[in-house]
Amino acid sequence: MSQAPRAAAVSESPDLPQDLILLRNHIEDLPPEIREKLAPAMSRVVESTQRRRRILSLVQDALGQLRLDMKYLMFDLEATRRERDDYRSRLDRFS
Repeated sequence: MSQAPRAAAVSESPDLPQDLILLRNHIEDLPPEIREKLAPAMSRVVESTQRRRRILSLVQDALGQLRLDMKYLMFDLEATRRERDDYRSRLDRFS
């Protein structure tokens, strides 16, 4: 009886692969004694899949931020080089 709410939550979860949802549904159709043996393993697989998805999302966000930071740094570097060249040319004119 306690398996039904968890199973419903898993099948409604949009971040799970369709194959995992299908496997969960097939496990629910098994006899209770087999289902009870497979349920803990299935729960661990679901949890690890969700954890991997969260980690992947965090990594993608971090990479996006890194790319943006790199663009700003490259812009700053080019601006600094232009300023340096401008100051050198001014210094050369007065020397």
